[in-house]
Amino acid sequence: MDRARVLVADDDPDIRELLADVLGQSGYDVVGAADGAAAVALLQHQLFDAALVDIWMPGMDGLRLLEQIKQHDPAIEVVMMTGDPMVTTAVQALKSGAYDYLVKPLNLDELQHLMSQVVEKRFLSRELSALRRELGEQLAVKELVGASPAMRRIKEVIARVAETDSPVLIEGESGTGKELVAAAIHRASPRAKKPFVPVNCGAIPDDLMESEFFGHVRGAFTGAVADALGLVRSAQGGTLFLDEVAELTPALQAKLLRVLQEKEIRPVGSAKTHSVDIRVIAATNRDLEAAIAQGDLRQDLFYRLNVVRITAPPLRERRGEVPALVACFIRQLNERFHRDVQGITPEALAALTAYDFPGNVRELENFLERAYALGARGEITLADLPALETGNRGASAAAAPDEPIPTLDDAERALIARALTRFRNNKDETARALGLTVRTLYRRLKRYGIT
Repeated sequence: MDRARVLVADDDPDIRELLADVLGQSGYDVVGAADGAAAVALLQHQLFDAALVDIWMPGMDGLRLLEQIKQHDPAIEVVMMTGDPMVTTAVQALKSGAYDYLVKPLNLDELQHLMSQVVEKRFLSRELSALRRELGEQLAVKELVGASPAMRRIKEVIARVAETDSPVLIEGESGTGKELVAAAIHRASPRAKKPFVPVNCGAIPDDLMESEFFGHVRGAFTGAVADALGLVRSAQGGTLFLDEVAELTPALQAKLLRVLQEKEIRPVGSAKTHSVDIRVIAATNRDLEAAIAQGDLRQDLFYRLNVVRITAPPLRERRGEVPALVACFIRQLNERFHRDVQGITPEALAALTAYDFPGNVRELENFLERAYALGARGEITLADLPALETGNRGASAAAAPDEPIPTLDDAERALIARALTRFRNNKDETARALGLTVRTLYRRLKRYGIT
């Protein structure tokens, strides 16, 4: 078991020194902070398993720091300390996510016992996460990271819409976490114990779409040697998530519309229909109104899907969430790579926060995964992020008042062209960085006349 790392936030230097000595002798790595602001600064680039937080500190008090810790990294278990125990304060701390609280003067035996419980819970949680990943359920344990106004609005909509069966349409650029939003809706819904079936609509060959979605019976076509259930019936009782729904063929769109209207399907080659009970959540990185005008999406299907609309904001519009996302990904990558990376240097974090991220959260995750693949240990440094281009650091310069605003098609064309240049015209790497399938990328290249 790795040494647990504990953050101690207390304005009393004697308390910090005492806790560092006592916990250090018990095998913990202890880092002290003299106030809430110093603790928040440490959280930005270091990972901790637990925190001991004094409730009464000048400036940012312990309850506010608890809130900041939980917003930044919910995995950290927090124990509050107070010399003036008040029931209301203790209740408020526990409601805000504290594991427990201790009364000063500290009983060191009680402290040791409580910390062993905290750390055991943390490592059991880590083992459970690893087990779920091995079972292919990692998506189910990921949470939506972020506390920006945009992310808070999304979480509020998720809470309201989850109890219903209404279709949801999630918009957003590639890599913004649309599937995580869909999974969060499913997990919070009465269908949570039933399947969540994600489908990348752009990755299914046109001639196999109907069979993949609706299944087939044996002998329906060459190679159909057995009955197949299909994606729709695989989601029975649960949620079918249609990623890049505008990539469906017109024929499949018509059949999907019938599923939404009639709640039944007919497998390829069968005369029998089957009732289905599913919730449909769709996602797209395209302007669907423009897709309708171009004939790529049926208007009646759009109206069926567009009951509740959620927009996932790009990462460049919520740069303040980069540190929390980095902490989340480092925890996941530590499990995958069996490492104990303890954080990221301030220089590397500043460079990531300043980067525009055309590939959004997925690109951030790729940067960090590449750092692990190249051998990052201890802390991730700027040298571990060679793909971070200095030319794109900082927020994009504001357009001059008289400069024309590009259309979405122009912006997408420019983004694809820039990605092709970066990856030396390698279509596979370009598609991966943009969060597209190679097939979808070729469609875009044809549409925009890029060779």
